[in-house]
Amino acid sequence: MATELQQMIDVVAKDKGIDPTIVISAIEDAYLAASRKVFKSDEDLRTRFNLETGQVELYAVRLIVTEVASPAREISLTEAQQLYGDEAEVGMEIEFPKETEKLGRIAAQTAKQVIAQRVREAEREKIHAEFSQRIGEVVNATVKRFESGDIIAEIGRVEAQIPRKEQSRAENYAIGDRVRAVIKAVTKNAKGPQVILSRTDPALLVKLFEQEVPEIYDGTVMIRGAVREAGDRAKVAVFSRERDVDPVGACVGMRGTRVQAIIRELRGEKIDIVEWSEDPVQFVTKALSPARVQRVSIVDDEQRVMEVVVEDRQLSLAIGKKGQNVRLAAKLSGWKIDIKSEEEKRKEVELQLAGIEFGGGAEAARPLTLPDIHEEVLAALRAGGFDTVEKVLAATADELLALPGFDQETVDAVVAAAQAEQSAQAQETAEAPAADADTAAPDGADGTSEESAN
Repeated sequence: MATELQQMIDVVAKDKGIDPTIVISAIEDAYLAASRKVFKSDEDLRTRFNLETGQVELYAVRLIVTEVASPAREISLTEAQQLYGDEAEVGMEIEFPKETEKLGRIAAQTAKQVIAQRVREAEREKIHAEFSQRIGEVVNATVKRFESGDIIAEIGRVEAQIPRKEQSRAENYAIGDRVRAVIKAVTKNAKGPQVILSRTDPALLVKLFEQEVPEIYDGTVMIRGAVREAGDRAKVAVFSRERDVDPVGACVGMRGTRVQAIIRELRGEKIDIVEWSEDPVQFVTKALSPARVQRVSIVDDEQRVMEVVVEDRQLSLAIGKKGQNVRLAAKLSGWKIDIKSEEEKRKEVELQLAGIEFGGGAEAARPLTLPDIHEEVLAALRAGGFDTVEKVLAATADELLALPGFDQETVDAVVAAAQAEQSAQAQETAEAPAADADTAAPDGADGTSEESAN
């Protein structure tokens, strides 16, 4: 029949989800600490939990020696042989039982503190070990509270954190709301392991597609890349391992049901699904969806730079809001993309034929100027290689943030000014009398794409 102590050990182990031996070890250490406080001797005290009786036993251990130097810790061979006969040998240890009734409240209080500490440590190790193996997994969590802009959520009985930078700006939550997020990392701090969740990581998008698209789950369709600007737009490159399966159609689903489920989960984030290709030119062409590309040429294979020419009225769509479309396409493909309109390309060719040297279009020879942007900022842009409006708009946010003195506010202001400057240049081009009829956009180019899910 289990004693009260054994029952307590089982309850604590089951409640905290830890091994009972951890609790037993904590009890033994607690009794040992209390024993040293009560007996205050030089004896070598040891404790052991007896599984049969359900009690903690206390012993004073003495080492068998030929000459005793420390009576509290040693015993002579002659005396040991009187107790245990000829079996006693030098170097053996003898345990002498001691009474535990004297420990009383001191042992109980010490045991309570040690057990609580050990259980906390065991819980932390268990959480860290469990969630370290689940990084990249999508979990359901419940919003518990808010701390300095961070969301504290619960995964079962474990608290997790969604930092402000891992939250989508298109989403708002209240206490009690359920949220699906991807486990991004598990960190250790003074309070124990901290599970970090993310709603902005591209891994969340990949996992959602795996859950919604059976062809991805069974490996028929593969996701070769995914990039996001959480809350605004995402691009996913897919590839089919079977010729009869359309990877884009499989991801979109009948009447868009599959991708719409993902869009609803991401609170309206637009998703472009494009077919991956080994040919970088074809891949970049598709990655710029929903814009329609006229020509693509590789400028520098080693530096992975491409020049893309689009119809004049497709230029703003290809670049996207604040350069978002071309920025995502560059991240997805791994190529730097220099986008030009047909009118810009035509002028460049004409000037080249006229013997004028160019470094990237008619406007590239002139220093970069942007209205309302300080000259120090413009100098930093030019020094970083962003000496044209097109290069600024084609740059990624990370590339601009890497420039000295740049923060997110500066990047947003520079991109907005570059867009305004580009629009002004396009207006000047449209009003120019020497318009070439051959560069006009064909009928039907409405700026949409079957590969774009909005």
